[in-house]
Amino acid sequence: MKRARLPMLAVLPVTVISFVVAVPFVLGDHPLQWSSGSPVPHLVLDGKEHTRPAGPTGGDGRTAAAPSTGPELAKVDKEWKQGMPQWGAQIYWEDNPRHSLAYVEKQARLHANYLVGLHANSVSVSFPFFTGNRSSTKITRGARTPTPDRLARVLEIFHEAGLRTTVRPLMDEHSLKAEHGWRGSIEPAGRAAWFASYEKFVTPYLKAAQSEKAATFVIGTELNSLEGDPHWETVVNDAEKLFSGEVAYDANWDNYVRGPVVMPVSHLGVDAYFPVKAGDGASVDTLAAGWNRWLDRKATGPLPKITVAEAGIGAMKGAYHAPGDFSTKRAVDPRVQATWYTAVCKVVQERKMSGVYWWSIYFDDDPNTAPDDKVASRLDFAGRPLTEKAIRACFTSDYAGPGPQTTS
Repeated sequence: MKRARLPMLAVLPVTVISFVVAVPFVLGDHPLQWSSGSPVPHLVLDGKEHTRPAGPTGGDGRTAAAPSTGPELAKVDKEWKQGMPQWGAQIYWEDNPRHSLAYVEKQARLHANYLVGLHANSVSVSFPFFTGNRSSTKITRGARTPTPDRLARVLEIFHEAGLRTTVRPLMDEHSLKAEHGWRGSIEPAGRAAWFASYEKFVTPYLKAAQSEKAATFVIGTELNSLEGDPHWETVVNDAEKLFSGEVAYDANWDNYVRGPVVMPVSHLGVDAYFPVKAGDGASVDTLAAGWNRWLDRKATGPLPKITVAEAGIGAMKGAYHAPGDFSTKRAVDPRVQATWYTAVCKVVQERKMSGVYWWSIYFDDDPNTAPDDKVASRLDFAGRPLTEKAIRACFTSDYAGPGPQTTS
């Protein structure tokens, strides 16, 4: 049976609060994207390449666990059911085809156990796909795009742990070298050709998501310039023929607050990097108020049909004005990150939102080790005790969730 969709997911503002923050932020504000096929990945930020220094395992600033049969799989205390909050994290996976399936399985178990230890009930697997320049009409799998079969195995392990699973392809930005080279600014020379190529790419991943009973497939993320295009109708219709779960779209925070996000999907997520003008010692209430001023530009009151698909901030001084800044390495201050996480969780609960996914954990990392702050992104949260304490407090709160939702 065809599920009801939300043709216009973002409601018009009920109350608009004038709130202008004259602060810098990362355009598009997806906090990181690394290029494929290099042992020392390159970062593209505002059209400029940056190099991510190689860590002990070749580029992630952490020590990855050695391949093994892996730990015994833990199990969530309470599996997610419809209407409950989604408490989770984004796992970002740039696959290395030289890694054995045993290594992939071991890493999946490692992350599942870590998430269960945080009392998460959900996980989203983000992975890269590739294009040419901003006008390209061709979508491809790169060397570091997981194959559908390997993705299916990872989903299977997460499912065995009792975690709700989301599949989330994410356009890599390395080739978008022009000014404002961000996935949200692409302008394909032929849109029909672009959408045909994109649908061909996502089809086997939709099948993998269906085979492993994923709950959500995110059909697009932060594609501002393509939102509202009529070609999405065909892509989503065909996706719903292959995948019986929820077909979603994740909007970037700037477009979300700017106006209606018109996408023919069942659910809307927001990659939420709202800048807040506040000092390092700001309270949870101050930060939560800053978030609410941004959200109120869309609508006041509960937002039960919205999921915070990404939230995160650097564990460093001066981070509140640009929470998506992943490249700057100011003095480490774990309290800044932990307080932000607590404030976000407070907003999610008070606004009756569907849940939150923290950005992010690299698939090849060992999340049980502290990040090497000489090379790692300040946004890394795994291995930071204060932030992990804040996450556990959030995920074990008495928030029952938004309740079952109907679409119209």
